[in-house]
Amino acid sequence: MKRLLFLAAFLLTTATLAAQNCIVVNSEKVFKSLDAYNTAIESLDRLAEQYQAQVDAKFAEVETLYNNYMYQKASLSAATRQNRENDILAKEQEAARFQESIFGQEGSLMKKRVELIEPIQKQVFAAIDAYARQIGAAIVIDSANNPRLLYADPAYDRTQQIIEALKK
Repeated sequence: MKRLLFLAAFLLTTATLAAQNCIVVNSEKVFKSLDAYNTAIESLDRLAEQYQAQVDAKFAEVETLYNNYMYQKASLSAATRQNRENDILAKEQEAARFQESIFGQEGSLMKKRVELIEPIQKQVFAAIDAYARQIGAAIVIDSANNPRLLYADPAYDRTQQIIEALKK
């Protein structure tokens, strides 16, 4: 009796899952198909290069101070050595804070990234949502960079339809 109930429950679950409409979308491919996204990424890359040059300059200054200190260390008094070491450490900490203010989670680059990319993400996810509702999809799976998605039948891939909907 238990086996019969278990078999009936299994068949009912399988039939329910089979009736679900599931689609696969590669969001990375969708994003890369949008000129606005590509322009935003290029802009962020240029900004990151500029910021990195500024950070590198600050750390190069610290390195120069340190190298000069090491060259002169033998001829300096103990008090002067301590002052120079403190100055070098302070400059290094300042450079690290500067780097964090630019590249950190709350840094300038992240804020700019949110400013440029978030509206595009909202547009793409709204298009995916609208398309899924239009065709009655119960589940949308994103196949972009997902190591857990081991197989996706191309018949369920709706990436191109999302790209076309965004270009209308």
